[in-house]
Amino acid sequence: MRKLAMIPILLLLLFMTACSGSASGNGDYPTQNIEIVAPASPGGGWDLTARSLEKVLSGQELVKENINVVNKPGGGGEVGWKYLKSQDSHSLAVNSSLVLTNNLLGQSELTYKDFTPIATLATEWQALAVPADSKFSTASEFLKATKADPASIKIGVGPGLGNDDHLSLVQAASEFGINPSQLNFLVYEGGGDVVTALLGGHVDAVTTSLSEVKDQHLAGKLKILAVSSEKPVKGIEDVPTWKEAGVDMVFPHWRGIMGPPDMTEEEIAYWDEKLSKMVKTDEWKKILENNDWEGFYKNSEETKAFLQEQHDLYKQLVEDSGLVN
Repeated sequence: MRKLAMIPILLLLLFMTACSGSASGNGDYPTQNIEIVAPASPGGGWDLTARSLEKVLSGQELVKENINVVNKPGGGGEVGWKYLKSQDSHSLAVNSSLVLTNNLLGQSELTYKDFTPIATLATEWQALAVPADSKFSTASEFLKATKADPASIKIGVGPGLGNDDHLSLVQAASEFGINPSQLNFLVYEGGGDVVTALLGGHVDAVTTSLSEVKDQHLAGKLKILAVSSEKPVKGIEDVPTWKEAGVDMVFPHWRGIMGPPDMTEEEIAYWDEKLSKMVKTDEWKKILENNDWEGFYKNSEETKAFLQEQHDLYKQLVEDSGLVN
């Protein structure tokens, strides 16, 4: 009888040991090298974000394990994110709003809910720019003329409709009472081509990342009429925000990082701790400044809520733009 009575106790001890071992295993994370996936070719925003993360996390010894950046280009992020979905928690990937819009535009079956939100890291801002000798001196003048005759105003954008550059102006137009589907967009290969078209007089205005037009604005070669930031941007304080121009919107062109599905709370907490320290370092702040980025850090829980908010906004903007029915 005494032996039989001991069996439940032994089973309980074995169960507790197993649970303890599991918890200890999570506490040991990471147990191997970390891989950061840049879902694009070397160069460009995603690759730069991934390599900046590696540089600061390793250089400041915030992460002891080796960190390798792996490029997985193709499909506007699709190839890299599909790869991430099949990996374990030692792989992370850089993301942006394309993880939302690819799905909303019917170009991907992946959604942001297929991954574990880790952090939002930084943002660029969007800019509306016109030639230096443009008849438009304010964003309000531009919007009024566009509202009166949308087809007459040629607007350059690249590399395609449905990206941040495009949708930021869709939101501004919608807020101003313009039907965004009537805007006359001319699509170019990328930001550089868009600016060349503007300087060459082929379009009346462009919507693009601020970094593409900031130096030209400072050199007097073009005029930035509005930026999508919450407050004036350092170095070009003379340029009004959309809010100051009378359009109630803030539009971040953010980049973040996410993990594969089903990461544990302990693994997520590890990155919350490391990345919250990283964004406070001088090295990270210098990277932001050098690339005309702005700190936009949100931890895993904040990023989860932010992605839901952004999804709802982009869904509305994509519908307003006429890109989907």
